Amino acid sequence: MKIIDDDKIKNELESDLDTSENRVSEILSKGRELRGLNYHEALILLGVKDDELENRILETAKYVKNEIYGNRLVLFAPLYISNLCSNDCLYCAFRTANKGLVRRALSQDEIKNETRALISQGHKRLLLVAGESYGSDGLDYILRSIETVYGVHEPQGNIRRINVNIAPLSIEEFGRLNEAQIGTYQIFQETYHFDTYKKLHQRGPKSDYDYRLEAIDRAFAAGFHDVGIGVLFGLQNWRYEVLALLSHIKHLEDKYGLGPHTISVPRIEPATGSALSYNPPYPVSDDDFKRIIAVLRIAVPYTGIILSTRESAKTRRECFELGISQISAGSRTNPGGYGEKSKTKGMEEQFSLGDTRPMMEVIRDMIDARHIPSFCTGCYRLGRVGKDFMELAKPGLIKSYCLPNAIFTFAEYIHDFGDEDIKNRGLALIDEMIANEILPEKKQAVLDTLKNIKNGKRDLYF
Repeated sequence: MKIIDDDKIKNELESDLDTSENRVSEILSKGRELRGLNYHEALILLGVKDDELENRILETAKYVKNEIYGNRLVLFAPLYISNLCSNDCLYCAFRTANKGLVRRALSQDEIKNETRALISQGHKRLLLVAGESYGSDGLDYILRSIETVYGVHEPQGNIRRINVNIAPLSIEEFGRLNEAQIGTYQIFQETYHFDTYKKLHQRGPKSDYDYRLEAIDRAFAAGFHDVGIGVLFGLQNWRYEVLALLSHIKHLEDKYGLGPHTISVPRIEPATGSALSYNPPYPVSDDDFKRIIAVLRIAVPYTGIILSTRESAKTRRECFELGISQISAGSRTNPGGYGEKSKTKGMEEQFSLGDTRPMMEVIRDMIDARHIPSFCTGCYRLGRVGKDFMELAKPGLIKSYCLPNAIFTFAEYIHDFGDEDIKNRGLALIDEMIANEILPEKKQAVLDTLKNIKNGKRDLYF
């Protein structure tokens, strides 16, 4: 079976769409039942041009997000350990043709230093990222780096879960990566449009469209439960990309009974050494970007959606309630970006950041918006992953576990890292959530756990 049927998607895009109020209302009613949408229904929502109907799409996305995820947002940071790369991706600063970039793979001591810097910000989750070339020892470098990060324990805490975004692997290699006790394996197709993909990836292993597309299949075959996919919006028609993304998800669900744990929705941003990144071929407006997020949230309600610091603080704030469940904060996208005081000349980041605020300022903003910052990793360590996680999420019970656990990790952050303002307002927000959102039968257990956290106990979860 072909994973991406290009002709079918093109025919859908060129077909006459029934975007009448009756049809859109019917689709949104289905969405509010948390049943998801097929990709033709998603296309209709993507094609709506009426302002009132567009607002209803956004409101439905907010409803779905709140029903499943509540007002919590999981925080993480990317840890770039290498910008060595053998690919020539025309939109990326790490492309091999960018001769002005200082190339570097961090030593294990440097990785320890970066990890300590992230722990000092309050981080508990990392996304380990590397350019798609690791030097002579390949995957072994990645595995040593994972072990190094997990091995760093500071008085302020440690990294409890590492997710990984690296080049596609063989089934055997995926098996080795899975044994390293990571959380989610993440890989982006960048663009699902074959001809566009071939034009943008001119040299290197990444030029093999099918090998990259089939990476998630190999990861599942090797025993992974949680995987993440994504599109770099701006490289091709965004409606095409959403339909192709949903086609990829359907393929995974049909074949493995399980779709991706997360979807990432980055927009292309300027990158040093990439002329294309300064003038994207298919720019995505802020309104279209919000529509993408809203429709994905309605179409795949139980899949997490990740928003990075590519976006501005304003755009991120506006998108939180539309369906975002995970965000990066305080990010740097160059090796050594956290632990080193000054940036080496030529050590440019992979792309320009829209939100450069330190994590404490991001958290302050989240409190203002009544969102609970979550650093929870309890589900990974209790085995609530893959199908088990989805079964827990589908009845809406995820809030019974995730909201208390989010509160616990936020309380840890408040006591260990918060200034007086964050302590006062953060604890008030926790009190508000306990009063209004926590199930009556869980309130005493939540209060008891918070008391233990205040008294110095850490890493407590349901």
